[in-house]
Amino acid sequence: MEESLFQQFIKTFVPLFIVIDAVGNLPFVVGLSEGMARPERNRMILVAAVTAAAVGLVFLFLGKGVLDIMDIDLGAFAIAGGLILLVLSIRYVISGQITECTREEMVAVVPIGTPLTVGPATITTLLLLVNEGYHLYIVLLSFGLNILIAWMVFMTSGWFVRVLGQGGIKALAKVFSLLLAAIAVTMIIHGLDALGILPDGA
Repeated sequence: MEESLFQQFIKTFVPLFIVIDAVGNLPFVVGLSEGMARPERNRMILVAAVTAAAVGLVFLFLGKGVLDIMDIDLGAFAIAGGLILLVLSIRYVISGQITECTREEMVAVVPIGTPLTVGPATITTLLLLVNEGYHLYIVLLSFGLNILIAWMVFMTSGWFVRVLGQGGIKALAKVFSLLLAAIAVTMIIHGLDALGILPDGA
């Protein structure tokens, strides 16, 4: 029996909601927006949402073909994303800055827009959903709504700043650097596992 459009929507929306993990990424937005004025923070969040949407759409329509043409496995893509995050987290621990450039647009693009919001996990999920036969417009709708939800969640970061204060934000930033490194290592491990490099049970 063919699934209804609503069933297809639920089965595409939920996995994307899990991998985008807007709520889980909120502490990173708070830590990276430390010291920004409200207009700058709002602009950073908007750029991050647009970047995430653009990356997701590009890979949804062209990703599989581009990766196939370049003979790049999704596991290798995950490792690359993990290495980028690891380098950024190490830089943050050493210098207190995620990048040498402190413009909010740069921080919004990397790492908030990608690979935190839309990274290898989200890209892989998008490709798999289409490959499993779900209607493209249903996948697009689910992805678009998840990006909108992520934008709305990130916009509440100002509330966390007011509640936590500068001291709390600085403490959260330290935790952020460790979590970022942990996410990076996890992405690398998943990539190695997808490539079959890790032994069974590792």
